[in-house]
Amino acid sequence: MKIVSAEFILSAFSPRQYPEGNLPEVAFVGRSNVGKSSLINTLVNRRKLAKTSSRPGKTQAINFFVINDAFYLVDLPGYGFAKVSKDIKAQWGNMIEQYLAGRGQNLVVLLVDFRHPPTADDVEMYNWLKHFGKSTLVVATKADKISRGHWPKYLKVIKEKLQLEPGDDLITFSSETRQGKDEILAYLEKILVHSCYRTEECDT
Repeated sequence: MKIVSAEFILSAFSPRQYPEGNLPEVAFVGRSNVGKSSLINTLVNRRKLAKTSSRPGKTQAINFFVINDAFYLVDLPGYGFAKVSKDIKAQWGNMIEQYLAGRGQNLVVLLVDFRHPPTADDVEMYNWLKHFGKSTLVVATKADKISRGHWPKYLKVIKEKLQLEPGDDLITFSSETRQGKDEILAYLEKILVHSCYRTEECDT
């Protein structure tokens, strides 16, 4: 897939603010500071399309970006950020669940930190996505922080913690080295082209 245009459309805090129309959507979900915005910026070859920050909890709304005038990349608030009140965490959790449950995503990309075992929140999110039949791609971010010789050990931990089955998809990624970028774009293209043929909603 070649991305030739990428534009921020809007930030939504409730379903009534979601963009209208039937463009396919790819949603990015993961714990705070796992690298969702950095992944989006890398995929679209833009440094600041999605705002990044070293401070967890920067993304506090659901941000929609239209790509090639053909589909949306959707950046969801991070979960598991400890330094906010319980009320705010509940608000973010409700926002994420409302979107995932009520919007027909073509793919959900679940980001986990390659350096650490998936958290309880990661496991809960993955199980929720699988339970509701969401097409899911797991991406292990910050792969440049682990030497390649140790990758198999860390991948094994992720697979065991999430209880990935044969055929479940897992891609390693680094925004620093761009490791995994082409593989993720190829995966998105496969999913989006398939959805076009299935729904007959877009030109191919």
